[in-house]
Amino acid sequence: MKVDFGVHVNGRIVDSAFTMHFNPKYDNLIAAVRDATNTAIKHSGVDALLCDIGAAIQETMESYEVELDGKVYPVKSIRNLSGHTINPYQIHGGKSVPIVKGGDQTRMEEGETFALETFGSTGRGLVRNDVDCSHYGKRIDVGHIPLRTARAKSLLHTINQNFGTLPFCRRYLDRLGEEKYGVAVCFPSIFMVIGY
Repeated sequence: MKVDFGVHVNGRIVDSAFTMHFNPKYDNLIAAVRDATNTAIKHSGVDALLCDIGAAIQETMESYEVELDGKVYPVKSIRNLSGHTINPYQIHGGKSVPIVKGGDQTRMEEGETFALETFGSTGRGLVRNDVDCSHYGKRIDVGHIPLRTARAKSLLHTINQNFGTLPFCRRYLDRLGEEKYGVAVCFPSIFMVIGY
């Protein structure tokens, strides 16, 4: 079971997640991800290269194996997921922290906040986006967008008043009495998909 939560105080965001399991056969998979996260923390700091952090995460993660029902599987880093910077009122701040080796020569800088996220799998090491999005965020870099319908303007007003650029999910819109918003929150020039 994945437990993923976020909290903010005056726009300072905490992005945290962990996995719980109730079967010891998954202990090594959990250990691989935990060890990879601790490796990321050890390699982080001012002037650290994000590509070096990604390479260290992958090396640590992929040093593990998991035996499931008599078959041994290598643990793989999920290559299309990553950590990220967190800015005030902005959950995804612009820099990505890969969890596989790669060529990005971007460095961590003084004063930045990062969510160091590691994801392990006994599968192909790739996440496929398949179903509806679970949560969204208003893009921070969007200026004025001329909306054509009163309904769209009303929805954007609700989002601005209640969430601004902080993440929200459809359930939050339901609680505020919003209806028929599915297409509107998927409009990429205004909103970004935060997770699945």
